[in-house]
Amino acid sequence: MGQLFGTDGIRGRANAYPMTCELAMKTGQAVGILTQKSSNRCVIIGRDTRISGPMIESALTAGIASAGVDVMITGVIPTPGVAYLSRAIESCGAGIMISASHNPYYDNGIKIFQKGGIKLSDEQEADLEKMILGPPVDLPSKIGTIVSVDDAQERYAQFLVKKFNFQNKQRKLKLVIDTANGAASFCASKIFTADIFDVNFIHNTPNGININEECGSQHTKDLSDHVRKVNADIGLAFDGDADRLIAVDETGRQITGDTLLAVLAKFAKQTGKLGNNIVVSTVMSNVGFGNALAQLDIKHEITGVGDKKVLERMQETGAVMGGEDSGHMIFLDEQTTGDGALSALKLIEVMLETQRPLSELAKIMTVYPQVLINVEVDASRPDFMKVPIVADAIKEVESQLGSQGRVLVRYSGTQPLLRVMVEGPEENLTRQCCEKICQTIKKSL
Repeated sequence: MGQLFGTDGIRGRANAYPMTCELAMKTGQAVGILTQKSSNRCVIIGRDTRISGPMIESALTAGIASAGVDVMITGVIPTPGVAYLSRAIESCGAGIMISASHNPYYDNGIKIFQKGGIKLSDEQEADLEKMILGPPVDLPSKIGTIVSVDDAQERYAQFLVKKFNFQNKQRKLKLVIDTANGAASFCASKIFTADIFDVNFIHNTPNGININEECGSQHTKDLSDHVRKVNADIGLAFDGDADRLIAVDETGRQITGDTLLAVLAKFAKQTGKLGNNIVVSTVMSNVGFGNALAQLDIKHEITGVGDKKVLERMQETGAVMGGEDSGHMIFLDEQTTGDGALSALKLIEVMLETQRPLSELAKIMTVYPQVLINVEVDASRPDFMKVPIVADAIKEVESQLGSQGRVLVRYSGTQPLLRVMVEGPEENLTRQCCEKICQTIKKSL
C-alpha cells in the first residue's frame, strides 16, 4: 500500500488528510487526466448517504471538469451501481464511488473503477498516487461538462431485476431488509418490489450521520429481532455502500458471508453455473468454509484480504464466484465487484428453487469458533513480528491450538487497527487465546 491507497481506495476522517477537499480535487484532476488519454472521456460519480458526501463530490467534480473531462453525477447509489454504470455507459472511462463502506459517518473514502467496472490494480493506484502527490500539472483550456444522471438508481435496479424471475412462485417470501441508512436506502424498494415480495424495510431513513449506526451488516441484532417479530422468511443486511450482504435466517440467527457463499456455490454447481469448479475466498475465511467446499468437490483458491484481491484471483483462475466472510460476494458472470443486492437475489433464488429455509441450507457448513478483535494502533505500523514479546505470544497460541485452529494477525487496510483473528475448536478457548495476543500487543506496540 502507498501513502493514500489502502485495500479499498483512499479512506479517512472526512475533512482531514487524506480526505480533504484539496486532495479530492487533485484526485479528480489525476483521474481526469488519465481518462482524457482514452476515447471514453467521461467519469461517473456516485456516493453514499454520509453528510460529507456532497462536499467530496463537489471537489472531485471540480477536479475532473478542470481536466477537460465530462462528469456524470448519480447522487446516492450503491457502489455496485457505479461499477455497473461505468461499463454500461459507453462514453464512461472511469467511475468513482464516494464511501467509507461500513465505517462510521465521520469517515469517507474514494473508490475508483476503470472502464469496465474493475477496481484499479495496485500498479494503477501507485501511478495515480504519484500524480496526486506530485507537482501541479498543466490543465487544458477546455472545461468538462457536469450533468446529473436522474435515472441511475432505476437503471441499476433494472439491471438486477431482469436477471431473475420470481413470478408465479407458490408464495411470496417475507423479507426484512436493513439498508444501514446507506446507499441502498432509496433503491432497495425498486429491487425488492412489493408485487413480488412481502417486504419490511428497517434503517432506511438516512440523515447523513446515522449510516451504519447500530445497523447494517455489522450490527444485525435489530434485524434478527424484526425477523422474529414478523415471522419473516429471511433478513438481509447491507453495509453503508451496499456491496456486502449478511443474512439472518427465519429463527433470527446470523449467517455470514462464508456460509452464504457455500450455499450459493453448491447451487451453482448443481445447476452447471460454477465456472471451472472454483471458488475464491480470503485468508480470513473460516476453516469450515474450506471443509464445506472439499465435501462438495469444489476447488478452493485462497487470496489476500479485500474484494479486489478476490477479483484478481478469480480472473487468474477463471473462477466466476468468490467472496469474503464479511459479506463481499462477486459473481463475475454478472458483476465486477461485490454486490449486496445481487447476492440477496441469488440467495432468495436458492430458497425458492429448493423450497428450503435458510436455516436448513446453512447446515452445509460447520462454522469453527472464530474471534476477531481490533486493536487500535498508531499510523507507523511497526512490524509486530519483530517485537519478540508479540511474536512469542502468537507462536505460543499457535502451538497451543495445533492443527485444531489458526492465528491471523494483520493491519487493517482502511483503518488504524491491528486485526487479531483466532480460530479454534471451542469458543471460550478461542476467545482466551485471542485476548492473550491482544493484551500483549497493547502493552508492546
